[in-house]
Amino acid sequence: MNKQEIKELLHVASEVVVMAGDFISTRNQSGRKIRRDSGRDIKIIADIQSENIILKHLKRRSDFSILSEEKGLIKGRDEGFIWVVDPLDGTLNFSRKIPFCCVSIGLWKKDIPLLGAVYDFNRAELFSGITGSGAWLNNRLIKVSGTGRKEKAVLCTGFPTNTDFSSKGIQRFTDDIRSYKKTRLLGSAALSIVYVASGRVDAYQEENIMLWDIGGALPILLGAGGKLEMKRCLMANCFNVHVNNGNF
Repeated sequence: MNKQEIKELLHVASEVVVMAGDFISTRNQSGRKIRRDSGRDIKIIADIQSENIILKHLKRRSDFSILSEEKGLIKGRDEGFIWVVDPLDGTLNFSRKIPFCCVSIGLWKKDIPLLGAVYDFNRAELFSGITGSGAWLNNRLIKVSGTGRKEKAVLCTGFPTNTDFSSKGIQRFTDDIRSYKKTRLLGSAALSIVYVASGRVDAYQEENIMLWDIGGALPILLGAGGKLEMKRCLMANCFNVHVNNGNF
């Protein structure tokens, strides 16, 4: 795939996240209706509505496979590349009218993130990026921060559905984050990562996070000069992820 083709596909991803995000933002109470409430996870009508929009347009614009949070893996004619889709990252936030949620789409080649788009429809902020080439916020170039020491850094993290909430698990979590200056839990992995990409925070880490939660944001981070450490968990499409600005 050449550079022009990658740029064209980034344009596709950007168009689709904005389309889905703008639709979600008009749903109000109808979109917030809960369709499944299981343990620490919920699914609402807006998740499905957004996914339907995204799948329709991605299928029309490419032959690639699609991995989506709601429908799982949908094989395409070209299985060498895969769209990774989160139709609404921060579902609980959206359901409670907490304005930290977004739509996220990434394009990967097997385990390699190529490009991504993340749309924060509450703030009309479109983050986009190509691994190793650049990252943008509303078409303006963004870079990671210059913070050079952990004790001066702001970390974003969270508790995904698969978190170990035992006393030992929470103690490990606390031990891991105490070296940072400040810690923030936004409730959206994708926004947390693009905030690292844009220099708003300095690092992000989360264990047992699903690929669709991070698949659109990681290429943006890598386009902005960030550093990524990623390790597979036992569960399919699940990872332990650590990212920072590359300075510590």
